[in-house]
Amino acid sequence: MAMANRADGVHGRKGDQQPLFSRKSNNLTDIIVKYILLSASLFTIIAIIIILYSLTSESFQFFLNIPAQEFLFGTRWAAFFDDKSFGVLPLLAGTMLTTVIALSLAIPAGIGSALFLSEYASPSLRRIVKPILELLAGIPTVVYGYFALYFITPNLQYFIPDLYTYNALAAGMAMGVMIIPTIASLSEDAFYAVPQNLKAAGYALGARKSTVIMRIVIPYTLSAIAAIIILAMGRAVGETMIVTIAAGLKPTLTLNPFESVMTMTSAIAQAATGDAPRGTIEYTSLFAIALYLFAMVAVLNLVSSYIKKRWEIRV
Repeated sequence: MAMANRADGVHGRKGDQQPLFSRKSNNLTDIIVKYILLSASLFTIIAIIIILYSLTSESFQFFLNIPAQEFLFGTRWAAFFDDKSFGVLPLLAGTMLTTVIALSLAIPAGIGSALFLSEYASPSLRRIVKPILELLAGIPTVVYGYFALYFITPNLQYFIPDLYTYNALAAGMAMGVMIIPTIASLSEDAFYAVPQNLKAAGYALGARKSTVIMRIVIPYTLSAIAAIIILAMGRAVGETMIVTIAAGLKPTLTLNPFESVMTMTSAIAQAATGDAPRGTIEYTSLFAIALYLFAMVAVLNLVSSYIKKRWEIRV
């Protein structure tokens, strides 16, 4: 009996060693994964810090020669002329004009597509339509630029004879098509997140599908939709190739969509083509514009995050 007890004790101790080893192995794996993910997060933060340092250091050299007031509130941009001027307002106006045109097309099309896919489309139809919609996101922006220049503009000129070859309207419409998948995909995810019991309660009261959408689905996802629109706006503000190809390089302070305009990103692209030698004021103006864009996009992201947290409905 004593020998049996000792044997049981030995076997018990041996049996306990395997779970202990397994726990140590699992803990080691968790620690490794934790530090890998931490390294990925730190890499992102370090990259942002390096980019910000690069922008601010070169922009500092620019503002040593050009007053910030002239840059922010000047109405003339002529970086490559003898009579140089570095007022960013014409570039800001061109950027906002093309962005507004893009959003006016992308918001109804994107949200409408998301509502159709999430509320009306059958599973078989959704499997066909959604990949086609997401295919738009994979098209290179340079293709959108030439699509705007050689397809949208010539067709618009049939109805608008005074339309310039390079114009904000065609560029904005191409940008709108480009960001439709972004709005549609994110909005569809938001609509799917609406609790089914809320929808069921609406149907139980005799509401039609359109009423459930307008009274339950959209109000519940309003904060997410607002955040998605702001994120899409940031995507449109930062677009380069479409506006460089289709909107022109004419820095005019105008809100006329039929005219040629220069956006902030196209001004950066122009300065980066080699016409601005390193260390010149034209070269440093590139970084000043980029810093301005960085600040705009950062503010848009902060506003998006605030709206989502402030208006979010929790059940």
